Amino acid sequence: MVKALVEQAQRGDRDAYEQLARGASRRLFLVASRILRDTDAAEDAVQQALVAMWQDLPSLRDPERFDAWTYRLVVRACRSHGRRERRLGIRVVDLSDTIATSRDDVGHVAVRDQLGHAFDALSQDHRTVVVLHHLVGLPLGEIADILDIPYGTVGSRLHHAMKAMRASLDAAERTAVRGGQTA
Repeated sequence: MVKALVEQAQRGDRDAYEQLARGASRRLFLVASRILRDTDAAEDAVQQALVAMWQDLPSLRDPERFDAWTYRLVVRACRSHGRRERRLGIRVVDLSDTIATSRDDVGHVAVRDQLGHAFDALSQDHRTVVVLHHLVGLPLGEIADILDIPYGTVGSRLHHAMKAMRASLDAAERTAVRGGQTA
């Protein structure tokens, strides 16, 4: 069904494009929000990716690779946003993941907070690989295609990201064991 919609949209069918955009926007937002850690920036990145999707859809050679191609578009939009932030010196903090809800107990909040801090400390390149592999469930080879980098680089980024997150979580645990006092 997606292949047929892609082919129709490639021929200029706006209704087919709209169906594709509606179907892709949620998963693209999920990826963008995890990479950028800011819902407003993620919405902007998704919009940028959807515009690029409309403009570049005629050049998509393999309609069956539509999902991977749209991930590539949103990752590019996230990178563009990251470059803009670095150039302007902007740092937006999204507190929505760290605010406890009434059903959370203190232990879950602490773990989620520690994971959030560990994830936030990763570079955008490392967050991107972690999100695409662990959240979206893509194999490393497909991530390499999406990011247009060698397979080994994807594996290396994933390894270093997980190592950095483990180190951050271990440091937080050591601090908690000492009663919150650092040595």
